[in-house]
Amino acid sequence: MSLSIYSISVPVFIRMLGNLSAILDKAAAHAQAKSIDPTVLLNARLAPDMFPLTRQVQIATDAAKGCGARLAGVEVPSFADTESSFAELQTRIGKTVDFLKSLKPEQFTGAEERTVNMKLPNRELSFKGIDFLLHFANPNFYFHITTTYAILRHNGVELGKMDFLGGA
Repeated sequence: MSLSIYSISVPVFIRMLGNLSAILDKAAAHAQAKSIDPTVLLNARLAPDMFPLTRQVQIATDAAKGCGARLAGVEVPSFADTESSFAELQTRIGKTVDFLKSLKPEQFTGAEERTVNMKLPNRELSFKGIDFLLHFANPNFYFHITTTYAILRHNGVELGKMDFLGGA
């Protein structure tokens, strides 16, 4: 059995976004149970120069939808980055999953060799599709999900490794 670029990207993003959604549910329940204003968690960060939790989730969803779109050769959906509650972050995750589910494996034919160009604020990057997935999109995606997990764990939300990994 050979692996396709679709099978090592889109289903993985969908699964991890489901895990992220469950983590955020635990955070919202924790805030309610402990009478913590949810904005305390939503604005929490690990270090003063890092983005807060809300931005971490936004970037994780951007990484997933951007990667899927670029590898499929379709327009990257744009979200406004205005979320300010757990419910709004859940909606964003849902929209991202819905977009990813709309992508079909056949759209990824040849994506390993497809050129992916990205404009960043201070430079432009160019990758072959497989290098984009493995060396840029995946690490970025996992970094921001891991940081979200770490922010919440640091702030007392009862999370464990299986919350991050999800069910087997």
